[in-house]
Amino acid sequence: MSRLKHRLQNLSPAATLVNFYALAILAATALLMTPFAAQGAPVGFVDALFTITSAMCVTGLTVVDTASTFSLFGQLVILATIQLGGLGITTFSVYLFFYLRSGVGLRDRWVINETLVHSPVRSMHDLVRAVIHLTLLIEGIGAACLALVFVPQFGWLQGSYYAVFHAVSAFCNAGFALFSDNLIGYRNDPIVNLTIMALIILGGIGFLVMRELHDIWQRRRRGLRWRLSLHSKLVLLTSSILIVAGWAALLVLELTSGTFRSTGLGEALWVTLFQSVTTRTAGFNTIDLNAFSVPSIFLMIVLMFIGASPGSTGGGVKTTSLALFLAALYSRLKGYRVTSVFKRTVPDETVNKTFTLFLLAALWIGLMTFFVLLSEVTGSAGSQNQGVLLQYLFEVVSAFGTVGLSLGVTPKLSDTGKLLVAMLMFVGRVGLLTFAFVVVKQAGREGTEYAEENIMIG
Repeated sequence: MSRLKHRLQNLSPAATLVNFYALAILAATALLMTPFAAQGAPVGFVDALFTITSAMCVTGLTVVDTASTFSLFGQLVILATIQLGGLGITTFSVYLFFYLRSGVGLRDRWVINETLVHSPVRSMHDLVRAVIHLTLLIEGIGAACLALVFVPQFGWLQGSYYAVFHAVSAFCNAGFALFSDNLIGYRNDPIVNLTIMALIILGGIGFLVMRELHDIWQRRRRGLRWRLSLHSKLVLLTSSILIVAGWAALLVLELTSGTFRSTGLGEALWVTLFQSVTTRTAGFNTIDLNAFSVPSIFLMIVLMFIGASPGSTGGGVKTTSLALFLAALYSRLKGYRVTSVFKRTVPDETVNKTFTLFLLAALWIGLMTFFVLLSEVTGSAGSQNQGVLLQYLFEVVSAFGTVGLSLGVTPKLSDTGKLLVAMLMFVGRVGLLTFAFVVVKQAGREGTEYAEENIMIG
Protein backbone atom coordinates (compact mmCIF):
# COMPACT_ATOMS: atom_id res chain seq x y z
CA MET A 1 0.00 0.00 0.00
CA SER A 2 2.81 2.40 0.91
CA ARG A 3 4.61 1.54 -2.35
CA LEU A 4 1.44 2.34 -4.33
CA LYS A 5 1.02 5.62 -2.49
CA HIS A 6 4.67 6.46 -3.18
CA ARG A 7 4.16 5.83 -6.90
CA LEU A 8 1.03 7.96 -6.91
CA GLN A 9 2.89 10.73 -5.13
CA ASN A 10 5.46 10.81 -7.92
CA LEU A 11 2.83 11.19 -10.65
CA SER A 12 2.51 14.55 -12.35
CA PRO A 13 -1.01 16.05 -12.49
CA ALA A 14 -1.11 15.29 -16.21
CA ALA A 15 -0.23 11.63 -15.61
CA THR A 16 -2.75 11.46 -12.76
CA LEU A 17 -5.55 12.64 -15.02
CA VAL A 18 -4.61 10.32 -17.91
CA ASN A 19 -4.29 7.27 -15.63
CA PHE A 20 -7.62 7.84 -13.92
CA TYR A 21 -9.41 8.34 -17.24
CA ALA A 22 -7.86 5.13 -18.60
CA LEU A 23 -8.73 3.07 -15.50
CA ALA A 24 -12.28 4.43 -15.37
CA ILE A 25 -12.79 3.62 -19.06
CA LEU A 26 -11.59 0.03 -18.60
CA ALA A 27 -13.81 -0.50 -15.54
CA ALA A 28 -16.91 0.90 -17.26
CA THR A 29 -16.14 -1.12 -20.41
CA ALA A 30 -16.18 -4.31 -18.34
CA LEU A 31 -19.63 -3.37 -16.97
CA LEU A 32 -20.98 -2.62 -20.44
CA MET A 33 -19.84 -6.04 -21.70
CA THR A 34 -21.93 -7.93 -19.14
CA PRO A 35 -25.14 -9.69 -20.28
CA PHE A 36 -27.18 -7.33 -18.06
CA ALA A 37 -26.07 -4.31 -20.10
CA ALA A 38 -27.47 -5.44 -23.46
CA GLN A 39 -30.99 -6.12 -24.67
CA GLY A 40 -29.77 -9.05 -26.78
CA ALA A 41 -26.33 -10.60 -27.08
CA PRO A 42 -23.58 -8.92 -25.02
CA VAL A 43 -21.68 -6.16 -26.79
CA GLY A 44 -18.15 -7.02 -27.94
CA PHE A 45 -15.02 -5.53 -26.42
CA VAL A 46 -14.23 -3.01 -29.18
CA ASP A 47 -17.81 -1.68 -29.39
CA ALA A 48 -18.08 -1.49 -25.60
CA LEU A 49 -14.70 0.25 -25.32
CA PHE A 50 -15.65 2.72 -28.06
CA THR A 51 -19.02 3.50 -26.45
CA ILE A 52 -17.55 4.00 -22.98
CA THR A 53 -14.65 6.08 -24.31
CA SER A 54 -17.17 8.24 -26.13
CA ALA A 55 -19.21 8.61 -22.94
CA MET A 56 -16.23 9.20 -20.63
CA CYS A 57 -14.79 11.73 -23.07
CA VAL A 58 -18.27 13.31 -23.41
CA THR A 59 -18.21 12.95 -27.18
CA GLY A 60 -21.35 11.17 -28.35
CA LEU A 61 -20.00 9.21 -31.32
CA THR A 62 -21.60 5.76 -31.38
CA VAL A 63 -21.12 2.54 -33.33
CA VAL A 64 -24.40 0.99 -32.13
CA ASP A 65 -27.81 2.48 -31.39
CA THR A 66 -27.88 3.35 -27.68
CA ALA A 67 -31.62 2.90 -27.12
CA SER A 68 -32.10 -0.41 -28.95
CA THR A 69 -28.76 -2.07 -28.10
CA PHE A 70 -28.41 -1.42 -24.37
CA SER A 71 -30.73 -2.36 -21.52
CA LEU A 72 -31.72 0.07 -18.78
CA PHE A 73 -28.66 -1.06 -16.82
CA GLY A 74 -26.41 -0.44 -19.82
CA GLN A 75 -27.92 2.99 -20.40
CA LEU A 76 -27.40 3.87 -16.73
CA VAL A 77 -23.76 2.80 -17.01
CA ILE A 78 -23.40 5.14 -19.99
CA LEU A 79 -25.20 7.94 -18.12
CA ALA A 80 -22.98 7.55 -15.05
CA THR A 81 -19.91 7.47 -17.28
CA ILE A 82 -20.98 10.70 -18.98
CA GLN A 83 -21.41 12.40 -15.61
CA LEU A 84 -18.10 11.02 -14.37
CA GLY A 85 -16.28 12.01 -17.53
CA GLY A 86 -17.74 15.48 -17.64
CA LEU A 87 -17.09 16.41 -14.04
CA GLY A 88 -16.10 13.70 -11.61
CA ILE A 89 -12.79 12.49 -12.99
CA THR A 90 -11.44 15.99 -13.43
CA THR A 91 -12.21 17.23 -9.94
CA PHE A 92 -11.36 13.91 -8.30
CA SER A 93 -7.99 13.67 -10.03
CA VAL A 94 -7.00 17.17 -8.96
CA TYR A 95 -8.27 16.56 -5.44
CA LEU A 96 -6.31 13.31 -5.16
CA PHE A 97 -3.19 14.95 -6.55
CA PHE A 98 -3.31 17.67 -3.90
CA TYR A 99 -4.03 15.11 -1.18
CA LEU A 100 -0.98 13.03 -2.07
CA ARG A 101 1.44 15.88 -2.69
CA SER A 102 2.12 18.68 -0.29
CA GLY A 103 4.13 20.81 -2.71
CA VAL A 104 3.06 21.78 -6.19
CA GLY A 105 5.46 23.49 -8.57
CA LEU A 106 4.64 26.35 -10.93
CA ARG A 107 4.68 24.08 -13.99
CA ASP A 108 2.29 21.64 -12.32
CA ARG A 109 0.01 24.54 -11.39
CA TRP A 110 -0.03 25.60 -15.03
CA VAL A 111 -0.91 22.07 -16.16
CA ILE A 112 -3.79 21.89 -13.68
CA ASN A 113 -5.11 25.33 -14.60
CA GLU A 114 -4.83 24.84 -18.35
CA THR A 115 -5.90 21.22 -18.76
CA LEU A 116 -8.31 20.54 -15.93
CA VAL A 117 -10.51 23.15 -14.33
CA HIS A 118 -8.87 26.52 -14.99
CA SER A 119 -9.74 27.62 -11.50
CA PRO A 120 -7.66 28.86 -8.56
CA VAL A 121 -5.92 25.80 -7.14
CA ARG A 122 -5.61 27.08 -3.58
CA SER A 123 -9.10 25.89 -2.55
CA MET A 124 -9.78 22.45 -3.94
CA HIS A 125 -12.46 21.58 -1.38
CA ASP A 126 -14.45 24.66 -2.37
CA LEU A 127 -13.92 23.87 -6.04
CA VAL A 128 -15.24 20.31 -5.79
CA ARG A 129 -18.23 21.40 -3.70
CA ALA A 130 -19.07 24.27 -6.06
CA VAL A 131 -18.80 22.06 -9.15
CA ILE A 132 -21.12 19.40 -7.70
CA HIS A 133 -23.72 21.91 -6.46
CA LEU A 134 -23.72 23.88 -9.70
CA THR A 135 -23.93 20.73 -11.81
CA LEU A 136 -26.87 19.25 -9.92
CA LEU A 137 -28.71 22.58 -9.94
CA ILE A 138 -28.34 23.20 -13.68
CA GLU A 139 -29.05 19.60 -14.68
CA GLY A 140 -32.07 19.53 -12.36
CA ILE A 141 -33.56 22.67 -13.91
CA GLY A 142 -32.84 21.33 -17.39
CA ALA A 143 -34.47 17.98 -16.60
CA ALA A 144 -37.56 19.74 -15.23
CA CYS A 145 -37.91 21.74 -18.45
CA LEU A 146 -37.48 18.68 -20.67
CA ALA A 147 -39.98 16.76 -18.54
CA LEU A 148 -42.65 19.23 -19.68
CA VAL A 149 -42.32 17.64 -23.13
CA PHE A 150 -41.26 14.06 -22.41
CA VAL A 151 -43.64 13.22 -19.53
CA PRO A 152 -46.87 13.93 -21.48
CA GLN A 153 -45.43 11.93 -24.40
CA PHE A 154 -43.95 8.91 -22.58
CA GLY A 155 -45.56 8.91 -19.13
CA TRP A 156 -44.12 9.88 -15.74
CA LEU A 157 -41.50 7.16 -15.32
CA GLN A 158 -40.06 6.93 -18.82
CA GLY A 159 -40.55 10.63 -19.51
CA SER A 160 -38.69 11.63 -16.34
CA TYR A 161 -35.87 9.22 -17.17
CA TYR A 162 -35.56 10.63 -20.69
CA ALA A 163 -35.54 14.16 -19.27
CA VAL A 164 -32.74 13.40 -16.80
CA PHE A 165 -30.66 11.46 -19.35
CA HIS A 166 -30.78 14.19 -21.99
CA ALA A 167 -30.24 16.99 -19.45
CA VAL A 168 -27.06 15.32 -18.18
CA SER A 169 -25.94 14.52 -21.71
CA ALA A 170 -26.51 18.13 -22.84
CA PHE A 171 -24.85 19.84 -19.87
CA CYS A 172 -21.85 17.52 -20.09
CA ASN A 173 -21.77 18.27 -23.84
CA ALA A 174 -21.92 14.53 -24.56
CA GLY A 175 -24.52 14.39 -27.34
CA PHE A 176 -25.84 10.92 -26.41
CA ALA A 177 -29.57 10.56 -27.12
CA LEU A 178 -32.08 7.80 -26.48
CA PHE A 179 -33.80 8.34 -29.82
CA SER A 180 -32.56 6.58 -32.95
CA ASP A 181 -32.71 9.85 -34.92
CA ASN A 182 -31.10 11.88 -32.10
CA LEU A 183 -33.33 14.97 -31.67
CA ILE A 184 -34.62 15.26 -35.24
CA GLY A 185 -38.16 14.54 -34.04
CA TYR A 186 -38.02 17.68 -31.86
CA ARG A 187 -36.58 20.08 -34.44
CA ASN A 188 -39.58 22.46 -34.08
CA ASP A 189 -40.15 22.06 -30.34
CA PRO A 190 -39.14 25.35 -28.64
CA ILE A 191 -38.85 23.86 -25.14
CA VAL A 192 -36.52 21.04 -26.19
CA ASN A 193 -34.46 23.29 -28.45
CA LEU A 194 -34.04 26.15 -25.96
CA THR A 195 -33.38 23.84 -22.99
CA ILE A 196 -30.78 21.73 -24.79
CA MET A 197 -29.07 24.83 -26.21
CA ALA A 198 -28.97 26.52 -22.79
CA LEU A 199 -27.48 23.41 -21.17
CA ILE A 200 -24.88 23.07 -23.94
CA ILE A 201 -23.83 26.72 -23.64
CA LEU A 202 -23.58 26.60 -19.84
CA GLY A 203 -21.60 23.36 -19.94
CA GLY A 204 -19.37 24.78 -22.67
CA ILE A 205 -18.30 28.07 -21.07
CA GLY A 206 -16.63 26.42 -18.08
CA PHE A 207 -17.08 26.40 -14.32
CA LEU A 208 -14.83 29.37 -13.65
CA VAL A 209 -17.00 31.63 -15.82
CA MET A 210 -20.26 30.35 -14.31
CA ARG A 211 -18.88 30.76 -10.81
CA GLU A 212 -17.67 34.28 -11.60
CA LEU A 213 -21.04 35.25 -13.10
CA HIS A 214 -22.74 33.96 -9.95
CA ASP A 215 -20.38 35.99 -7.75
CA ILE A 216 -21.00 39.12 -9.85
CA TRP A 217 -24.76 38.63 -9.57
CA GLN A 218 -24.45 38.45 -5.79
CA ARG A 219 -22.23 41.55 -5.66
CA ARG A 220 -24.66 43.53 -7.82
CA ARG A 221 -27.51 42.59 -5.50
CA ARG A 222 -25.51 44.04 -2.62
CA GLY A 223 -24.59 47.16 -4.56
CA LEU A 224 -20.88 46.26 -4.60
CA ARG A 225 -18.43 46.93 -7.41
CA TRP A 226 -17.65 44.08 -9.78
CA ARG A 227 -15.37 43.34 -12.73
CA LEU A 228 -15.15 40.44 -15.14
CA SER A 229 -11.77 38.74 -15.37
CA LEU A 230 -9.94 38.73 -18.69
CA HIS A 231 -10.58 34.99 -19.02
CA SER A 232 -14.35 35.38 -18.61
CA LYS A 233 -14.47 38.32 -21.01
CA LEU A 234 -12.70 36.32 -23.70
CA VAL A 235 -14.87 33.24 -23.13
CA LEU A 236 -18.18 35.11 -23.24
CA LEU A 237 -17.25 37.36 -26.17
CA THR A 238 -15.68 34.62 -28.31
CA SER A 239 -18.47 32.12 -27.58
CA SER A 240 -21.15 34.69 -28.46
CA ILE A 241 -19.43 35.67 -31.70
CA LEU A 242 -18.99 32.03 -32.74
CA ILE A 243 -22.64 31.17 -32.03
CA VAL A 244 -24.07 34.20 -33.85
CA ALA A 245 -21.60 34.08 -36.76
CA GLY A 246 -22.02 30.31 -37.12
CA TRP A 247 -25.80 30.68 -37.08
CA ALA A 248 -25.76 33.43 -39.71
CA ALA A 249 -23.31 31.56 -41.95
CA LEU A 250 -25.21 28.25 -41.79
CA LEU A 251 -28.52 30.01 -42.40
CA VAL A 252 -27.26 31.86 -45.48
CA LEU A 253 -25.44 28.82 -46.88
CA GLU A 254 -28.42 26.48 -46.48
CA LEU A 255 -31.03 28.95 -47.70
CA THR A 256 -28.84 29.52 -50.74
CA SER A 257 -28.39 25.80 -51.39
CA GLY A 258 -32.12 25.13 -51.00
CA THR A 259 -31.92 22.73 -48.03
CA PHE A 260 -35.00 24.28 -46.38
CA ARG A 261 -36.92 24.95 -49.60
CA SER A 262 -39.78 22.67 -48.54
CA THR A 263 -39.90 23.66 -44.85
CA GLY A 264 -39.74 27.45 -44.71
CA LEU A 265 -37.75 30.13 -42.90
CA GLY A 266 -39.04 29.33 -39.40
CA GLU A 267 -37.63 25.82 -39.34
CA ALA A 268 -34.43 27.01 -41.00
CA LEU A 269 -33.89 29.53 -38.17
CA TRP A 270 -34.40 26.88 -35.48
CA VAL A 271 -32.27 24.20 -37.10
CA THR A 272 -29.31 26.43 -38.00
CA LEU A 273 -29.27 28.11 -34.57
CA PHE A 274 -29.34 24.73 -32.83
CA GLN A 275 -26.62 23.41 -35.13
CA SER A 276 -24.41 26.45 -34.51
CA VAL A 277 -24.65 25.90 -30.75
CA THR A 278 -24.20 22.13 -30.75
CA THR A 279 -21.46 21.88 -33.40
CA ARG A 280 -18.63 23.24 -31.26
CA THR A 281 -19.18 20.98 -28.28
CA ALA A 282 -22.18 18.70 -27.93
CA GLY A 283 -23.04 16.58 -30.95
CA PHE A 284 -26.83 16.66 -30.83
CA ASN A 285 -28.56 17.25 -34.15
CA THR A 286 -32.08 18.13 -35.26
CA ILE A 287 -31.42 17.43 -38.94
CA ASP A 288 -29.58 14.75 -40.92
CA LEU A 289 -26.13 16.27 -41.37
CA ASN A 290 -25.83 14.78 -44.85
CA ALA A 291 -28.54 17.25 -45.90
CA PHE A 292 -26.12 20.16 -45.38
CA SER A 293 -24.09 21.58 -48.26
CA VAL A 294 -20.34 20.95 -48.52
CA PRO A 295 -19.42 24.53 -47.45
CA SER A 296 -21.57 24.10 -44.32
CA ILE A 297 -19.87 20.80 -43.51
CA PHE A 298 -16.48 22.50 -43.81
CA LEU A 299 -17.69 25.33 -41.55
CA MET A 300 -18.75 22.73 -38.97
CA ILE A 301 -15.27 21.18 -39.11
CA VAL A 302 -13.80 24.60 -38.24
CA LEU A 303 -16.26 25.08 -35.37
CA MET A 304 -15.57 21.58 -34.00
CA PHE A 305 -11.82 22.27 -34.14
CA ILE A 306 -12.31 25.42 -32.03
CA GLY A 307 -14.50 23.65 -29.49
CA ALA A 308 -15.60 24.84 -26.06
CA SER A 309 -13.90 26.93 -23.36
CA PRO A 310 -11.22 25.97 -20.80
CA GLY A 311 -12.53 24.26 -17.68
CA SER A 312 -15.71 23.16 -19.45
CA THR A 313 -17.00 19.72 -20.37
CA GLY A 314 -16.13 20.23 -24.05
CA GLY A 315 -12.99 19.73 -26.11
CA GLY A 316 -11.25 21.39 -29.04
CA VAL A 317 -8.44 23.93 -28.94
CA LYS A 318 -10.77 26.17 -26.89
CA THR A 319 -12.32 29.60 -27.46
CA THR A 320 -9.72 31.52 -25.45
CA SER A 321 -6.94 29.91 -27.48
CA LEU A 322 -8.60 31.11 -30.68
CA ALA A 323 -9.01 34.64 -29.33
CA LEU A 324 -5.41 34.76 -28.13
CA PHE A 325 -4.12 33.22 -31.37
CA LEU A 326 -5.86 35.89 -33.46
CA ALA A 327 -4.76 38.69 -31.12
CA ALA A 328 -1.14 37.48 -31.20
CA LEU A 329 -1.24 37.10 -34.99
CA TYR A 330 -2.55 40.65 -35.34
CA SER A 331 0.17 41.96 -33.02
CA ARG A 332 2.87 40.14 -34.99
CA LEU A 333 1.61 41.48 -38.33
CA LYS A 334 1.43 45.02 -36.94
CA GLY A 335 4.94 44.71 -35.53
CA TYR A 336 3.89 45.17 -31.90
CA ARG A 337 6.29 43.91 -29.26
CA VAL A 338 3.59 42.51 -26.96
CA THR A 339 0.13 40.97 -27.30
CA SER A 340 -2.66 42.90 -25.59
CA VAL A 341 -6.30 41.96 -25.02
CA PHE A 342 -8.82 44.27 -23.32
CA LYS A 343 -5.99 46.59 -22.22
CA ARG A 344 -4.13 43.70 -20.60
CA THR A 345 -0.76 42.36 -21.76
CA VAL A 346 -0.62 38.61 -22.24
CA PRO A 347 2.68 36.93 -21.19
CA ASP A 348 4.86 35.72 -24.06
CA GLU A 349 4.93 32.24 -22.51
CA THR A 350 1.15 31.98 -22.82
CA VAL A 351 1.25 33.23 -26.41
CA ASN A 352 3.93 30.68 -27.31
CA LYS A 353 1.88 27.88 -25.74
CA THR A 354 -1.12 28.96 -27.80
CA PHE A 355 0.83 28.71 -31.06
CA THR A 356 2.22 25.35 -29.89
CA LEU A 357 -1.30 24.09 -29.20
CA PHE A 358 -2.59 25.08 -32.65
CA LEU A 359 0.40 23.52 -34.37
CA LEU A 360 0.14 20.28 -32.37
CA ALA A 361 -3.61 20.08 -33.01
CA ALA A 362 -3.17 20.52 -36.77
CA LEU A 363 -0.40 17.91 -36.89
CA TRP A 364 -2.36 15.47 -34.71
CA ILE A 365 -5.52 15.77 -36.82
CA GLY A 366 -3.56 15.42 -40.05
CA LEU A 367 -1.70 12.36 -38.79
CA MET A 368 -4.79 10.62 -37.42
CA THR A 369 -6.81 11.39 -40.55
CA PHE A 370 -4.08 9.69 -42.57
CA PHE A 371 -4.14 6.58 -40.36
CA VAL A 372 -7.96 6.37 -40.39
CA LEU A 373 -7.98 6.67 -44.19
CA LEU A 374 -5.26 4.01 -44.34
CA SER A 375 -7.37 1.59 -42.31
CA GLU A 376 -10.73 2.29 -43.96
CA VAL A 377 -10.35 3.42 -47.57
CA THR A 378 -9.17 1.21 -50.42
CA GLY A 379 -8.85 1.85 -54.13
CA SER A 380 -7.97 4.95 -56.12
CA ALA A 381 -9.09 8.52 -55.53
CA GLY A 382 -11.57 8.25 -58.39
CA SER A 383 -15.34 8.52 -58.40
CA GLN A 384 -15.89 5.65 -55.96
CA ASN A 385 -14.03 7.57 -53.22
CA GLN A 386 -15.38 11.02 -54.13
CA GLY A 387 -15.84 13.12 -50.98
CA VAL A 388 -14.32 10.46 -48.71
CA LEU A 389 -11.58 12.76 -47.41
CA LEU A 390 -14.09 15.36 -46.20
CA GLN A 391 -16.23 12.70 -44.50
CA TYR A 392 -13.35 11.13 -42.60
CA LEU A 393 -11.83 14.51 -41.73
CA PHE A 394 -15.23 15.44 -40.28
CA GLU A 395 -15.29 12.32 -38.08
CA VAL A 396 -11.67 12.82 -36.95
CA VAL A 397 -12.19 16.46 -35.96
CA SER A 398 -15.49 15.54 -34.29
CA ALA A 399 -13.64 12.97 -32.16
CA PHE A 400 -10.72 15.32 -31.42
CA GLY A 401 -13.08 18.10 -30.34
CA THR A 402 -15.17 15.58 -28.34
CA VAL A 403 -18.21 16.82 -30.28
CA GLY A 404 -19.90 13.64 -31.49
CA LEU A 405 -21.42 14.78 -34.78
CA SER A 406 -21.19 12.21 -37.56
CA LEU A 407 -21.87 11.93 -41.27
CA GLY A 408 -22.65 8.24 -40.78
CA VAL A 409 -19.07 7.00 -41.16
CA THR A 410 -18.36 5.99 -37.55
CA PRO A 411 -20.76 2.98 -37.32
CA LYS A 412 -19.14 1.54 -40.47
CA LEU A 413 -15.57 1.69 -39.15
CA SER A 414 -13.45 -1.44 -38.83
CA ASP A 415 -12.14 -2.40 -35.40
CA THR A 416 -8.86 -0.65 -36.20
CA GLY A 417 -10.72 2.49 -37.22
CA LYS A 418 -12.81 2.39 -34.05
CA LEU A 419 -9.70 2.13 -31.87
CA LEU A 420 -8.09 5.06 -33.72
CA VAL A 421 -11.18 7.22 -33.22
CA ALA A 422 -11.37 6.14 -29.56
CA MET A 423 -7.78 7.30 -29.12
CA LEU A 424 -8.71 10.62 -30.73
CA MET A 425 -11.55 11.07 -28.24
CA PHE A 426 -9.32 10.16 -25.30
CA VAL A 427 -6.58 12.62 -26.26
CA GLY A 428 -9.17 15.27 -27.06
CA ARG A 429 -10.72 14.97 -23.61
CA VAL A 430 -7.59 14.91 -21.46
CA GLY A 431 -6.13 17.66 -23.63
CA LEU A 432 -3.46 17.55 -26.30
CA LEU A 433 -0.92 19.44 -24.20
CA THR A 434 -1.65 17.27 -21.17
CA PHE A 435 -1.16 14.13 -23.22
CA ALA A 436 2.05 15.56 -24.68
CA PHE A 437 3.38 16.26 -21.18
CA VAL A 438 2.80 12.60 -20.27
CA VAL A 439 4.32 11.14 -23.45
CA VAL A 440 7.29 13.49 -23.81
CA LYS A 441 9.66 13.34 -20.85
CA GLN A 442 10.53 16.82 -19.67
CA ALA A 443 14.20 17.80 -19.55
CA GLY A 444 15.66 18.40 -16.13
CA ARG A 445 17.45 21.50 -17.37
CA GLU A 446 17.12 23.99 -20.20
CA GLY A 447 18.63 23.13 -23.58
CA THR A 448 22.06 24.36 -24.60
CA GLU A 449 22.08 27.80 -26.25
CA TYR A 450 24.22 28.23 -29.36
CA ALA A 451 25.13 31.18 -31.54
CA GLU A 452 22.24 32.67 -33.50
CA GLU A 453 21.94 32.48 -37.28
CA ASN A 454 19.04 33.55 -39.46
CA ILE A 455 17.04 31.25 -41.75
CA MET A 456 14.91 32.49 -44.65
CA ILE A 457 11.20 31.66 -44.25
CA GLY A 458 8.02 32.36 -46.17
